[in-house]
Amino acid sequence: MSLQGDARGFIIFAAMEANLEEPIPENIAPETSPNSSRAWVRFLLDVMETVLLAAILFLVINAISARVRVEGHSMDQTLQDGEFVLVNRLAYRFGQAERGDIIVFHHPTDQNQEDLIKRIIGLPGDDVRVADGGVYVNGTRLKESYISPDRAPAYTDEQVVPAGELYVLGDNRNNSSDSHQWGFVPMKDVIGRAIIIYWPLERMSFLQHVDLVKASQ
Repeated sequence: MSLQGDARGFIIFAAMEANLEEPIPENIAPETSPNSSRAWVRFLLDVMETVLLAAILFLVINAISARVRVEGHSMDQTLQDGEFVLVNRLAYRFGQAERGDIIVFHHPTDQNQEDLIKRIIGLPGDDVRVADGGVYVNGTRLKESYISPDRAPAYTDEQVVPAGELYVLGDNRNNSSDSHQWGFVPMKDVIGRAIIIYWPLERMSFLQHVDLVKASQ
């Protein structure tokens, strides 16, 4: 091997070694993998889709139902203070109010006060009379199995329910602010019909509609 060839080989080797040891300039960022970019975009889209679906679901649930906390003892023994109740907002959009329904409604005399929960006793056109520890609708005494003797009304009242309004009473008759004190509930102020006690869990149950005596109108 000639000295010239050895020198040429050494020069080539040295150049390659210099190339390998040359540091990467700090201002040159490493290339991003196209697959990595697509993964991030897909992740962000999934998050946005999940948030959007959750928002839509929340709005739909709120449109068809309400969650209400029972405050006070006006509905003892049917509903207890502190229980949470699910309310069907659409009950009277596709159906008619009935005697015995438990409803939630805006306070009829002061809209700034908390909503109330009571039982429908009188429908439009009904003659409601409270006397002798019972309730009479159009002359017929209602059979109210949910009223214990110690909660029977000790007061008297008689009113004819106007069109588009309801006569409501609490089940704990002598400890309830209701129609016998402040009058009627306009149907437009009714939020919906209570259908389920969902908290506490040991009290979870459907609120069965009580079929009162069919008082003729």
